[in-house]
Amino acid sequence: MATAEQLHQSVEGLTITGLLRRNGRQFADRPALTTGIGPDALTLSWSQLRAEVAALTRGLSALGLRRGDRMLIAMSKRAEHWIADLAAIHLGALPCSTYDTLSTEQIRFVARHSAATVLVLEGEEQLRRWQPVLEEDLPHLRAVVVLDPYAAPADDPRFVAYAAVRGAVRPDAAAFEALTDAAGTDQPLTVVYTSGTTGDPKGVVLSHRNVIHESLMQDQLVAVPEHPRSVAYLPMAHIAERVLGIYMPICNAGHVTLCPDPGQLLPTLLAVRPHGFFGVPRVWEKLAAGLRATLGTLPREQAAAVEQARGIALEVFRLRSAGKAVPAELTAPLEQLDAQVLRPVRAAVGLDDCRRAFSGAAPIPTAVLEFLASVGLPVYEVWGLSETTGAATVSTPEVFALGAVGRPGPGVEVRAADDGELFVRGPVVVPGYLRADGGIEPATDPDGWLPTGDIGTVDERGIVTITDRKKEIIITDGGKNIAPTRIESLLRAHPLVAHAVAIGDRRPYVTALLVLDEEAAPVWAKANGLPTTDPEELSRHPDVLAALDEAVAEANAALSRAEQVKTYRVLAGPWTAESGELTPKLSLRRKAIAHLHTATIASMYTSTRT
Repeated sequence: MATAEQLHQSVEGLTITGLLRRNGRQFADRPALTTGIGPDALTLSWSQLRAEVAALTRGLSALGLRRGDRMLIAMSKRAEHWIADLAAIHLGALPCSTYDTLSTEQIRFVARHSAATVLVLEGEEQLRRWQPVLEEDLPHLRAVVVLDPYAAPADDPRFVAYAAVRGAVRPDAAAFEALTDAAGTDQPLTVVYTSGTTGDPKGVVLSHRNVIHESLMQDQLVAVPEHPRSVAYLPMAHIAERVLGIYMPICNAGHVTLCPDPGQLLPTLLAVRPHGFFGVPRVWEKLAAGLRATLGTLPREQAAAVEQARGIALEVFRLRSAGKAVPAELTAPLEQLDAQVLRPVRAAVGLDDCRRAFSGAAPIPTAVLEFLASVGLPVYEVWGLSETTGAATVSTPEVFALGAVGRPGPGVEVRAADDGELFVRGPVVVPGYLRADGGIEPATDPDGWLPTGDIGTVDERGIVTITDRKKEIIITDGGKNIAPTRIESLLRAHPLVAHAVAIGDRRPYVTALLVLDEEAAPVWAKANGLPTTDPEELSRHPDVLAALDEAVAEANAALSRAEQVKTYRVLAGPWTAESGELTPKLSLRRKAIAHLHTATIASMYTSTRT
């Protein structure tokens, strides 16, 4: 494995524009980007992708997009989203993808704060969401590029069809190559707006160095085959998807299949069989549920063989998690059993070729990790934030611990302050935040340390454990400091629970809101002979409440007295970004939850019914 200095040297001089040119020349005919699956799938090779980028770059330049300008993109996951993003980069502008769940007020904030000169919209849906803001005074906005020409209003001169922009200027290969060469490693590359869980979103500015170091670091820590296959299904505004779906495939000349509809993730995984996959805990929980269902349908003889293999795989996983040596009498049979018995099980969710499985953005229940490891799919936790270009720490097959998020990657430093807050320094730390005047506000102190807002520890092996968000610590009215995420992770271990929220700040004791899993709850109800699968009815059904009583008791057994959940309420859900309780990356919006469910929360402090 390369040292931090060697990795630094390998990044020096590289840019996303230069790597795209390398791919277009050296891997011209290899697949770069596929939209959809099956006979209707459309694939661009690396040379075709770069040609499309060149054409749109010329058109955007003719529209007046210049170095340092910001360009907003409101599109679903489709090839044109990639192309528009990369075209802006070639001009030295800063592309910024927006979440499709933004409210009008949030759209207004991003449009004004970014002072974007160009907006790229997909079609009628995006125009409908943006129209109220576009009717206001946006002095910097010069052009609105619309992919669907029939969606553009005829009476607004700012609107122009994407096809017209793409074909506006004759090819000029020399000029495009000059733009490719003009980019610098430390030049700003893109803007990612944070979810705004605690206030207005911040525009995080990332550089070419940030994303290239992150991409090469991950490839170095957990190797995948050359030209790896991957699936892009998260929002393009999410830091994880920007790295995994755009920059990393450019760095390793991989092949990305776009999955515009998250509901089609499983069919896409089955078609692609990716070499690497990242999921937030809810995604892994759903995949684990699918695998459990598969195991339940196996014939008795096959089921017995799978159980034997699972037992060995889990024992090996636990030994490695504890940093202990794995005896040969376990590793030798496991390799054969994995190939013959467990690999076909993983194939049921399209992850039989997955070499790198990561989870991040929130704690994942240990029970889920151990189940997945038992079928030969060890999932390793990573930790970071937009300001660290995604993962700052990475768990690897060689060094990991259950409930921890791994060690800092090469060149990255992590330290804990006196109050437990973690600080990060290194080449993945971003230059800063976009100011309304177009400048960049540094994100670090003078020594380069970034305050993360996360509370955690670093052990003797250098492994980092996150205990909570600094701003989310519960302080009861008795003065007890309690980390809600640990409580919530234990509660979410039950398959009926999609989301759990610990309540108790400035209150006498801890309570919880439990939201039923919209997919697992009906299955559980049928398996247990309940006469209904309606979520509202299930949230009140005695059998469901009895099962959740047991789940809460089991969680409480692992908690200190002050942390224990005294009472809870069951909500039918579902919670989504649209309903207001979750961010687009599925994190809890605690202030919004407290507001939306005020009466329910209050009832837990006037009654102790569980």
